[in-house]
Amino acid sequence: MQRIGLVLHITSNRNMILKAENLPHIGDQVTDENLNPIGNVFDIIGPVSSPYVTVRPNAEAPNRLVRHLLYAAPYSKTRREKRKR
Repeated sequence: MQRIGLVLHITSNRNMILKAENLPHIGDQVTDENLNPIGNVFDIIGPVSSPYVTVRPNAEAPNRLVRHLLYAAPYSKTRREKRKR
């Protein structure tokens, strides 16, 4: 489990913007402090020195997560190996 950062706001298309403390990989599952699944990392944006993470939520009410810390569960290697290229 890796702490991603604090949710700053929700965009108009319901994505969450987080100020990144630690960089996750795109596709990593995102959870809250109670290990409830929230969504997946969709994109990493901004300057390299101070990046932001975009999370596409699965939750119905992402507005309740503003100012909460979110965590990343690493993407499973077995799922990567099964994917055909």
